[in-house]
Amino acid sequence: MTFRTALTALAALSVTGISHNYDVDAVPDSIARAQLPALLVMPIDTQDDSLFREKGAGFQTVAFADGAKTVTYTTSHLLLVAPVIQSKGLRTVLPDLVDYIDNYFAALRADALLNNTLLEPAQVRVEPGIFKHGGVEYVGCAFRHRWLIAV
Repeated sequence: MTFRTALTALAALSVTGISHNYDVDAVPDSIARAQLPALLVMPIDTQDDSLFREKGAGFQTVAFADGAKTVTYTTSHLLLVAPVIQSKGLRTVLPDLVDYIDNYFAALRADALLNNTLLEPAQVRVEPGIFKHGGVEYVGCAFRHRWLIAV
């Protein structure tokens, strides 16, 4: 399997309540309000304040002479719920955010190997917060994935 195949499988993850899920080659430069909530596949970290930034350039090779040849990748699936400036306060957005996070993991539980592109279930770190995309700050959540893929 390839990194691209896994990213495409991530973009195909059907999460209840999410209007749009953008693959890596379709991430819009800006998001219209009608496109929210949205999930963006982000193979790079565009946020400077990640809580637990992993060192490295996004992937790490691991191979054993007589064992399986694998690659460990890290990527983000960025959930944008509502623009901070246009929301009617966090109290109206936060309950939706919590529900979307629960829905995300229900969808991931149903397809933990992302259409069999992963060797083991995805390890995901949850980082709710304020995220900037296209010059706009959004209430959202970064799902930081760590994958093991055979090469």
